[in-house]
Amino acid sequence: MLRALPLSLILPAPLLAAESAPPVVSAGTYLQATLALLLIVGLLFAATWAARKVSGGKMFGQGNMRVISGIALGPKERIVLVEVEDNWLVIGIVPGQIRTLHTLPKGTSTTPAGGQGPAFGDWLKAIRERQNAAQ
Repeated sequence: MLRALPLSLILPAPLLAAESAPPVVSAGTYLQATLALLLIVGLLFAATWAARKVSGGKMFGQGNMRVISGIALGPKERIVLVEVEDNWLVIGIVPGQIRTLHTLPKGTSTTPAGGQGPAFGDWLKAIRERQNAAQ
């Protein structure tokens, strides 16, 4: 039954057609593509410049808040010290959760004037006592 089908229905038309010249891309096409790419890059730079002018020279996300310091506890866990107006917040960040661990007045040092800081256990105990008192 397949022998009855003509060969033109099975094979694609380009294979049946006589060989044609390969398509040629002219220098004008390359020039046009290059100019279009330069136009797009220029528009991106112009949009960035305009965004800075509108926001008063500040980058996005920098208002009354800034990150003072941070430390990685693991591949996805961090503790970050963030300044918000007149307070410092110690924030714990884990996948799916951000939690305030401690609040300090701005510029407060956690080490006493003697240079040596309190033992970690003493510091943790003081924080736990404050949390229990707040609850």
